[in-house]
Amino acid sequence: MWQQKEGQEYLNALWEDSIIPSVSEYIEIENQSPSFDANWRENGLLIKAAEHLMKWIKTTTTEIPDFVCELIQLEERTPVIFMTLPASGSLNEKDTVLMYGHLDKQPPLTEAWESGLHPYKPVIRDGKLYGRGGADDGYSTYAAVAAVLALRKQKVPHGRIVILIEACEESGSQDLPFYVSQLESRIGVPSLIVCLDSGCGNYDSLWLTTSLRGTSLHPLFTGRIGHGQL
Repeated sequence: MWQQKEGQEYLNALWEDSIIPSVSEYIEIENQSPSFDANWRENGLLIKAAEHLMKWIKTTTTEIPDFVCELIQLEERTPVIFMTLPASGSLNEKDTVLMYGHLDKQPPLTEAWESGLHPYKPVIRDGKLYGRGGADDGYSTYAAVAAVLALRKQKVPHGRIVILIEACEESGSQDLPFYVSQLESRIGVPSLIVCLDSGCGNYDSLWLTTSLRGTSLHPLFTGRIGHGQL
């Protein structure tokens, strides 16, 4: 059974001692999404960010021998981090929880940041960490793995867990369908999908987004067709 007090203390310490320092280093990596970095392959910053996350994951999950973490990059596409953990206790192995996040970032927009802040220089102000990608969506990898660590710490039974972190979300997730198809047999059929990439209205409540409108991107061309009309 989950013990709230012990679990909260463990997670607070994990974030303070391990996650915040690692997220801060992640913020310093200028890994813009492919739509904003045409030379992302040559620059290698998406891979650098993925490898940074992989290093933290492997370091913190050494006591979970059945936790599998892979960095996958196929056909020169953006990379994904793919993690799996078998069900524990007597729970059904087919009962899969899929957690999703992304590691790519939007452009820095340096001039729009407040004085004393910078997109690639992590700053903690009033208990909040500022820097490009920390909240959208670098935290997702750490949050997903932290949940696994907390469950295993208290030996709480859980279903099978799959964690998928992509690197193309800010560009419309162009590579995500490909990877989902390639990994379909390993993902299985999730009974619950947790997308760690939404928003909240305050810091005092747990906010859940149950539906979200999509976007449709199309090129728009304008020109004059005669008589001064646009």
